[in-house]
Amino acid sequence: MGLFDKKSIPELIARAADEGEGSLRRGLGPVQLTALGVGAIIGAGIFVITGQAAAMHAGPAIVLSFVVAGVACAFAALCYAELASMIPVSGSAYTYTYATIGEIFAWIVAWVLMAEYLFAASAVAVGWSGYFVGLLSDVGIDIPEALRQAPLIAGEGHALVATGALINLPAVAIVALVAFVLIQGLNHSAAFNTTIVALKVAAVVLVIVFGLMYAQPENWSPFIPPAEVDPATGDSRFGVPGIFAAAGVIFFAYLGFDTVSTAAQEARDPQRSLPIGILASLGICTILYILVSLAITGMAPFRSLNVAAPIYTAVEAVGPKLAWLKPVVTITATIGLGSTLLALLYGQSRIFYAMARDGLLPPIFANVHKQRRTPWAGTLITAIVVCVFGGLLPIGLLAELVSVGTLIAFALICSAVIYLRLREPDLPRGFKTPFWSVTAPLGIVSCIYLIIQLPSVTLIRMLLWIVLGLAVYFLYAYRRGDRALADTAVAVPQSEGGT
Repeated sequence: MGLFDKKSIPELIARAADEGEGSLRRGLGPVQLTALGVGAIIGAGIFVITGQAAAMHAGPAIVLSFVVAGVACAFAALCYAELASMIPVSGSAYTYTYATIGEIFAWIVAWVLMAEYLFAASAVAVGWSGYFVGLLSDVGIDIPEALRQAPLIAGEGHALVATGALINLPAVAIVALVAFVLIQGLNHSAAFNTTIVALKVAAVVLVIVFGLMYAQPENWSPFIPPAEVDPATGDSRFGVPGIFAAAGVIFFAYLGFDTVSTAAQEARDPQRSLPIGILASLGICTILYILVSLAITGMAPFRSLNVAAPIYTAVEAVGPKLAWLKPVVTITATIGLGSTLLALLYGQSRIFYAMARDGLLPPIFANVHKQRRTPWAGTLITAIVVCVFGGLLPIGLLAELVSVGTLIAFALICSAVIYLRLREPDLPRGFKTPFWSVTAPLGIVSCIYLIIQLPSVTLIRMLLWIVLGLAVYFLYAYRRGDRALADTAVAVPQSEGGT
């Protein structure tokens, strides 16, 4: 295997069609896939990051930030849909890149996807902890601060500052519970997720309807706060630059439709159901995000929303008229963030599975449980890493790192569509990106632009993460692909017939 060697698309499709003992069980249709995407998208992004991005970057103009991010995401989603219909294989952007641009780029995508999923799951766990602690407090139960706060927070200039706390124990506990549910099997997980997503969407609609009903127009004025420069970091905030900075940060909120593509080998009729799941989940959630951000910035001054539970804070600001909605929001967010965490752990474990089948990770990540047919070892390892990050790091830092990883992966997906349209124009496509010669380049440009708008320290941290990933690649994965793929089938018999 060389740096730029590619996987054969016909071979990938043939492997995906295998439904032997070591393969993943197919059972997801368009409804379940859409629910998986909505479950991942509507999570910490809407319950936590929306308020924080408004308070720190855009003010009420966070509405416009969601429009900007949604448009950029739509370009990538259309490209994802085409690739998913062509290559219905577990692994998402990693597999697509491996089949089009080459191994080294596939590794980089996989490495930034690790940041995307691991840090996102950690951020969601931290967000869940904030709502759960609030829920317990409402019934008179207080968890000691040392056990409900991260030992580190982001201080001035994005520097990490010690808090004196030991660990965010609720965040660790929810990760362990969700990992247990996932390991039990696809059918249990899908039913659980679809039910929770329905409850979560219903609560979001209630916040939108009653939030807009009781919104104070003065909270939206000025809609675009005057531009400022953060004296600690030198980064722009508010004004028009703040809108784009917030769009880069909240891109974290849109990674859910990528999770849909990781379910390719567990989908029925993936060429049809994957594009439906990807595009439907993105469309539904973009509308909900825009309306929720308008509602919460109308209910409360935007500077008050830089908290762990901004929707609760916004509802509380209305007063007794919406007192009944506070427990609804808290309970639903607490339950609903669990479904987001489920989708994220699911997506990362499937990417690990695909990489191990290609020999780029140790064979244990491709180990499929004989009875439940789930990648139990990869799920368990994913959960352990998420527990460490979620228990020790603050949500703001995690969300910014996720956004960079997501944007890099999306830009490469758009590049893969351009490559295949030029090099393999006759390959069967169940879905075709409309106006691909415009859509895909715009996707690349918009992703790069949003990356540039993120805080400089975040870009430096992601650069260090990528350098670390390249070191791991050259020390372990380089030239192992074909040989290790064969070794995996021998070392882990139950994984034959995977990706």
